[in-house]
Amino acid sequence: MTSPKPFSAACERNREPILAVLREHFADRRRVLEVGSGTGQHAVHFASALPQLVWQTSDRPEYLDGIRAWRQEAALANMPPPLTLDVNGPWPAQTFDALFTANTLHIMSWPEVQAFFAALPSLLSQDAVLVVYGPFNKGGRFSSESNATFDADLKTRAEHMGIRDIEAVDALAQAAGLRLQRIHEMPANNRCLVWQRLP
Repeated sequence: MTSPKPFSAACERNREPILAVLREHFADRRRVLEVGSGTGQHAVHFASALPQLVWQTSDRPEYLDGIRAWRQEAALANMPPPLTLDVNGPWPAQTFDALFTANTLHIMSWPEVQAFFAALPSLLSQDAVLVVYGPFNKGGRFSSESNATFDADLKTRAEHMGIRDIEAVDALAQAAGLRLQRIHEMPANNRCLVWQRLP
């Protein structure tokens, strides 16, 4: 029996602005790993719009049935079955020339964010591109009052959650051999950060 499809209104709102960024930075990519695919909505939308990409979804076990439901309905040839993935490991054995994750770093604990970036050198090909979407602080400052409120709400849900500073995240990326290429300002006070692995 097919599981009912989960639905995220936020995914519907932000998918087109994110897709515009992916069209630019993933134009010459072939295999992308999405970390934290959540409902699976983003994956179906992006895989459909970017047919040159094999879009590999992944998430923790409790989210996989929902991703499978979206995948089964979409029936896309470039969207293989989802992988079980927790940032604490183990990670897939294959390599990818692109990696995407949305609205995950502020949900993870800081040690998990560190584990995410520490895994990248063995996961990414030499010129791989990393795109991370979500709310970020710059220079320790919130980009809006709504983000400050959101950060406070996150911390009431779990102390380990919180909006991350671009500078702190970029330091982890640099240590993993990645260079920050672009910061795209996005709707609703979000950002897309784009790194590329140095050859």
